[in-house]
Amino acid sequence: MTVSSRAFLGAACVAAAGVLSASGLAAAQPAPPTPPPTPPAPNVNAWAPANPKNYAVFDGAAYAFSANGLTCMLQRSGGYGCNGVLPGAPEGANLVSGSAGGVPGFSVAPAPIYGGPVNALPPNTRLSFGDVSCGGDGTVTACVDNRNQSGFVVSPSASWIVNEVNPLLARPEGTNPYFN
Repeated sequence: MTVSSRAFLGAACVAAAGVLSASGLAAAQPAPPTPPPTPPAPNVNAWAPANPKNYAVFDGAAYAFSANGLTCMLQRSGGYGCNGVLPGAPEGANLVSGSAGGVPGFSVAPAPIYGGPVNALPPNTRLSFGDVSCGGDGTVTACVDNRNQSGFVVSPSASWIVNEVNPLLARPEGTNPYFN
């Protein structure tokens, strides 16, 4: 093999490697887009308060109401949640619940959270006990824990957890939101 044919063969190999590398880069898949952030919960506390006596169950240990096809409950012990069809909830969940100071979650309940009749909560009203308020506007049902600003929203097209922790209200011990 002559020097010129070796040089030609070397140049051809370099060119082929460049083509193969470029096609490998073109075939690489882009990273999936990050999902958009969940919208914030409606301002539940802006809705008019309803009289809790009209919704008392379990001898006043809890308050239950229906709204938008859901049965919801606030327990005086701090638990709260809604049961029913939860559009877009993960793994077929039919219950979203939490407790005061914590972050709610989705689950599957084998039975309703309350089996008796409950009064409907009128649109644009809420029930509150302690730091937790739940209510609806006639389309959306939401609960929010005012202690840590977490809660949940159930709308006709989606259900999601709201976990927007306000650093002024809930922060690790010894930290200051104004200084790093």
